[in-house]
Amino acid sequence: MKVTFSVVPEPEREEAEAARQLFAGPVDFLKGVVAMNGLPPADRPEVCFAGRSNVGKSSLINALTGRKGLARASNTPGRTQEINYFTLGTRSYLVDLPGYGFAKAPVPVVQKWQALLKAYLGGRPTLRRAFCLIDSRHGIKPVDHEIMTLLDRSAVPFQVVLTKADKLGPNAIKPVLEQVETELQKHPAAFPQLLVTSADKGQGIAGLRTIIAGLD
Repeated sequence: MKVTFSVVPEPEREEAEAARQLFAGPVDFLKGVVAMNGLPPADRPEVCFAGRSNVGKSSLINALTGRKGLARASNTPGRTQEINYFTLGTRSYLVDLPGYGFAKAPVPVVQKWQALLKAYLGGRPTLRRAFCLIDSRHGIKPVDHEIMTLLDRSAVPFQVVLTKADKLGPNAIKPVLEQVETELQKHPAAFPQLLVTSADKGQGIAGLRTIIAGLD
């Protein structure tokens, strides 16, 4: 049966303000993890951000928290080689995952962090939702299906976040949304609402904050 996808609307003012206050509170880098035994205790809910190398994960986390240097952003694909944990007060964790796909790193290093990524997604009991970041200029590519299939098999619900929407013209997002909806029909774990964002312009940030704030 075909699933109908829609774009997340702007949140109500009260919800958006409550979420803004949550993210304006203490948000700190906790640790970078290079092996599963280094993960912090599974004592609170967490959400993670996954995406191809250089899709804009760090920039999005910085925009969500209003802290420009919290997550390290880079124009070099593959810089993030660890699972980076951030505390959202004492309430939950935000998790920046290693970029997948092409990366300028030695093959053994790439294989190691890709294995860590898969182990985390398949075995973290407190993971409430994965946000799969897709560059709005390119849509879903074959490598994205690999991570989405892993999420399907792990029964981890995921929600697509289109990044860098400000790089498109006003009418160019429509065919991208159609392509994404078509591709997501293959993935039963896909949440049927899409987020269109721009870390630079602030588009969609209030909606994403509100969603995260509502996950227990």
